[in-house]
Amino acid sequence: MSVHRPGSERPVRPRPLAVLVTALLAALSLSLPLTAAHATTAPARGSAHMGMGVPAHDGGHGSPTSDVATQTEGVDVSAYQGNVAWSTLWGSGVRWAYAKATEGMYYTNPYFAQQYNGPYNVGMIRGAYHFATPDTTSGATQASYFVSHGGGWSRDGKTLPGALDIEWNPYGAECYGKSASQMVSWISDFVTTYKSLTGRYPVIYTAASWWGDCTGNYGGFASNNPLWIARYASDPGTLPAGWPYYTMWQYTSSGPTVGDHDKFNGALDRVQALANG
Repeated sequence: MSVHRPGSERPVRPRPLAVLVTALLAALSLSLPLTAAHATTAPARGSAHMGMGVPAHDGGHGSPTSDVATQTEGVDVSAYQGNVAWSTLWGSGVRWAYAKATEGMYYTNPYFAQQYNGPYNVGMIRGAYHFATPDTTSGATQASYFVSHGGGWSRDGKTLPGALDIEWNPYGAECYGKSASQMVSWISDFVTTYKSLTGRYPVIYTAASWWGDCTGNYGGFASNNPLWIARYASDPGTLPAGWPYYTMWQYTSSGPTVGDHDKFNGALDRVQALANG
C-alpha cells in the first residue's frame, strides 16, 4: 500500500483525442471567417469590368432626368454577360456598344468575338475596352496587348476608338500602389502608345472620385481624350478636371437586357463622327 504525500501528485496529461478535437475546433474557428472574407474581397483576376467599383464607392442607381439634351443610348459588356441578345438591344433603341477585350497582360475576354461583332452585324457602332491594372505591367505594354487582341481601330464608320477603363482596383489598393504622379505617367504611357499604334487617342473611362484620389484630379488629358464618366445617378455630376463636358456617361448597372447602360452626349451623328475620327 503506497503512502500519499501532499504535493507529490503527478500532473494529469490530456488525452490524445481531446487534444485533437481542440486543435480541429481552433483551426475551424480561425479559417472559416478568413475564407469568407477572402471570397468577398479578392475576385478572380480577369473578372473586372466597367463600373465594378462604382456601387461600393459612389453608390446609387442611375435614372437620367428627362430634360437632358439629346443623348444616344449605348451599352457596355464583358464576359459576365456571356452571349448578348444584340437584336433585342437594337429593338430597344441601343445604337452603340463597347465590349471588354483585355485586362492587364494576362486576360482576353472569351466572349469578345460575339460581343464585338454582334453589335456591328445588327447596325450598331461598336468599340472595345481594356481594363487597366497599373500594378502589373507598364501602360505601353498594356496598350500594345490591347491593340493586338481586338482593341484597334478602323476607319469603317462603325468602329469607335478603344477605351481605357481606369478605376478602382478590385484586387487590392485603390490606386494600385501608385502615387498621383506615377498614375498620370502610367496613363500617359498607355495613351501615347495607343495613339502611335492606331492613329487615334483612346477614350478614358473613369469616375470623378477615383480620378481625384489617384491622379490628384489631373486635367492634362482633356484636350485629346474623350471622357466616359461613370456615375449611377440622375446626372453625371462634377466632372474630373479639364473636361468641360463628357462624351459618354455610364448611368446604371441595372438596365434592361444588359445591366450596364450608357448615354452618348449627342445624337447618333455625333457617335458616327467619333467613329470616323
